[in-house]
Amino acid sequence: MSHSSFEQLPRYVRVRGRSDDPFVEFDFAIGHPELFIELVLPRSAFESFCRNNSVQFMDTAMAEAIDRDMRKWRYGTSHGDDEGS
Repeated sequence: MSHSSFEQLPRYVRVRGRSDDPFVEFDFAIGHPELFIELVLPRSAFESFCRNNSVQFMDTAMAEAIDRDMRKWRYGTSHGDDEGS
């Protein structure tokens, strides 16, 4: 198992808000995209934050995989529906 220094770990961003809002709602993760915090910043601060952290924006497939995993742990299924109830 290789150990990277903290500075070398990838940083991930998933934007949650609409693009025309003055504030950007987003998830931010370091190293593991499924372990994130939710943040809100003014648009210009968000852009600086992303540059300073050399973030990778989560693509649709990555975001959907994280959502499926969260539903699995929360509801016992990755489908997000009420099967059997």
